[in-house]
Order: sequence, then structure tokens, then C-alpha cells
Amino acid sequence: DIIRTIRDPEKPNTLEELEVVTESCVQVQEIGEDEYLVIIRFTPTVPHCSLATLIGLCLRIKLQRCLPFRHKLEIYISEGTHSTEEDINKQINDKERVAAAMENPNLCEIVEQCVTEPD
Repeated sequence: DIIRTIRDPEKPNTLEELEVVTESCVQVQEIGEDEYLVIIRFTPTVPHCSLATLIGLCLRIKLQRCLPFRHKLEIYISEGTHSTEEDINKQINDKERVAAAMENPNLCEIVEQCVTEPD
């Protein structure tokens, strides 16, 4: 429910409407007392999607802000669905790269536009 309303950076649709994320792409596993591992596997609309890293960043930021429990978060591109999936997976799961990206005011503004709930 948390990620279904994230908007695509290029289109007026949500990631759920574009089938970039679906309920079946989310896994939650208990890894300790009151601690969970959340794994998201998203599927870009095209294998060369230039915004796949940005979509992963939006997923991470929204979940970090909204999950009400302690968690470890892993976000991946669904296997075989993007030409540079390995590089993108490294980027969106690297805390230092994510923090650096969110220090960029332009990038931060785009992420905010994508993750903010519609009125």
C-alpha cells in the first residue's frame, strides 16, 4: 500500500498503474524481534529505462519514511528486465550513494514530487 501511489517520474501514472510494482513484487521476512527484511523487485517499463535508478530511489525514500517498524530494505530490478540491472541494484542499495543523491536539490525535488501523496 505504501508504494502503490508513487508516481512515475515521466508519466502521470503511478508505478502500480504501469505495473512497475505489484503486490507480488514485495516480500517481508521477520529477521529478529520486531525487525523485518523488506525486499522489493520492480520491473521498469522498458529494458533501457533511463529512470530506473530514480524509481528505485523513490521506492527507498518512501519506504524509509513510512514503514512503522524497524527494517532492512533491499530494492532490486526484477532479474532480466533491464540492460544495466546489476549497476542499478548496487546504486539503489548503497546508503552513501542514496544519501549523496538526496543532497542534490534537483533530484530531491523530483523524488518529492513522485512520493508525495496526491490530494
